[in-house]
Formats: sequence, structure tokens, C-alpha cells
Amino acid sequence: MLTWAAILGGGAVGAVCRFTVNWLVERRSGPAPWATFMVNVAGSLVLGLLAGAGAALPGWVGALVGTGFCGALTTYSTFGYETVQLLRSGPGGRGWAVLNVLASLVVGLGAAALGWQLGSLR
Repeated sequence: MLTWAAILGGGAVGAVCRFTVNWLVERRSGPAPWATFMVNVAGSLVLGLLAGAGAALPGWVGALVGTGFCGALTTYSTFGYETVQLLRSGPGGRGWAVLNVLASLVVGLGAAALGWQLGSLR
């Protein structure tokens, strides 16, 4: 039962954080995929930290932060949707779509690797 509560609590906080980031970024940059990029990179970093810390953390922390918070914060479906929207926006949008995919992969994996390294420090 504690695991479920941890996931629900982390998910509630993650969802509010995602909404807030989206709201703040769209107010400044319009409907560009920056908010999705930011939350996905942040989630990659946090998950890397958790993975790097590994067994040093109690199991409920993984449920609370990894499954709950990061699960609600990050989004693959919105990333896919926004990439398709960029593709459909015309010839210039195709380049942005490719850049969105490449940047998300490279920066997201880099953030996860950095998190792993930081989480492994003891």
C-alpha cells in the first residue's frame, strides 16, 4: 500500500510541475516544444540520479520519485505529437523536427549519464 501512495503522491507533484513548466514556457515562447524538451531532460537527469544511487536508496524513493514524479513529469507522447506537428508545418518545420529528435536524444541521454555519475558519488 505504501508503494501505491508513493506513486500517487509523486505523480501529483510531477503533474503539477509539468503543467507549471508548460504554462511558464508557453507564455514566453509560444507553442514551441521547449517545455516538453525541458521536462524530459529534467526527468532524465533525475532518473539518472536515482539509478546511480541504486541500492543506497530505499525502495519507496524509486516509487515516489522515479515512477510517480518522473512518470508524471516526462512525456513521450507529447514529444511525438509535437515532432509530428513540426513535420507538418512545412519545409522549415522538417529541420526543426529532426533537430527536436536529435537534441532530445543527445541531451536526454547526456542528462541521464550525468545524473548516473552524480548519483554514484559516495
